[in-house]
Amino acid sequence: MEKVDKRNLIARRIAGEFKENDVVNLGIGLPTLVANYIEEGKNIILHSENGFTGVGMPPASGEEDPDITNAGGQPVTIVPGGACFDSAMSFAIIRGGHVDATVLGALEVDAEGNLANWMIPGKLVPGMGGAMDLVSGAKKVIIATDHCTKAGAPKILKRCQLPLTAAKEVDLIVTELAVMKVTEDGLVLQEIAEDTTVEEVQAKTDAELIIPHEIGVLK
Repeated sequence: MEKVDKRNLIARRIAGEFKENDVVNLGIGLPTLVANYIEEGKNIILHSENGFTGVGMPPASGEEDPDITNAGGQPVTIVPGGACFDSAMSFAIIRGGHVDATVLGALEVDAEGNLANWMIPGKLVPGMGGAMDLVSGAKKVIIATDHCTKAGAPKILKRCQLPLTAAKEVDLIVTELAVMKVTEDGLVLQEIAEDTTVEEVQAKTDAELIIPHEIGVLK
């Protein structure tokens, strides 16, 4: 599957997780694509940790405003009814439990719902940003990630090896191969992509998956 198709498959599936009037924070990278697949007419309020609610679609070419960007620095628009505020208010919204769901990428995620997504080995990174607050403060934490690294190593592990962003906070993992729910017993395989098998998904997953009698199709 082409990279762009994989990313859009993941984003489209995650967009279906939101309920009417949910306040949702989308992390940088792949999670920002989720906004493109929110059902038209569905009232989902997108929160950006750099200081506003009501994140809209990217502006038309030539109409970008350098003062209106998402947390990743990409030009966006603000929908009618959107509001701007300072960083303190933005994080008060997150820490106060007012974000219904957050979608984040991952370097590693494991069977206990632990997440590692801020320290890249061998690279200088600016820090974890708002991820630690988001994972702890949001009511639902959804991970959007490729199933394996570029080198082919599993990203869904028995136990994270990198420093954690948060412990036991992840609720759902969506990759191009599968949808997995984090439970007290481990990872339950809920859906698999049309072009894969349960055996392939397990072979590419370090954690042992719980396989129910009925598995849906990821699409």
